[in-house]
Amino acid sequence: MDEIDLKLLKLTQDGIPLTPSPFAGVAKELGLTEKEVVIRLRNLQKEGKIRRFGASIGHRVIGITANAMCVWDVPDERVEEVGQIMADFSEVSHCYQRPRFPDWPYNLFTMVHAYTEAECEEVAARISEATGIKKYKLLFSKREFKKTGVRL
Repeated sequence: MDEIDLKLLKLTQDGIPLTPSPFAGVAKELGLTEKEVVIRLRNLQKEGKIRRFGASIGHRVIGITANAMCVWDVPDERVEEVGQIMADFSEVSHCYQRPRFPDWPYNLFTMVHAYTEAECEEVAARISEATGIKKYKLLFSKREFKKTGVRL
């Protein structure tokens, strides 16, 4: 990445305006055209320097206030297969493999979002049915302290 790419990432990391020309201000700040800004962002994405460039919805603002980290005890030889099934559920925003510990047998974690805790429980039941994994727990979020992406 060159100096312009770094400045571009810093200027866009907190979002862009919802306007007909969302990159106009960034382009002016960098001394580029809007088209050059878009090309640079696409190149950074193709090179794997940024994963994606998209909209983020404040789920709590639109009423999705029930969030549960579902922890699953998945046989190690099935983690890849089961993780893919779980990740395919639209209510799952994150799906991670984690190490087990002597007093913590859970190795696959999914973050489920819904309007109510009962809906989270229903989603977990559907995931359990789809995967055959019966040993799991739901850990409900009670308070959000911070939610930001990686910052430069």
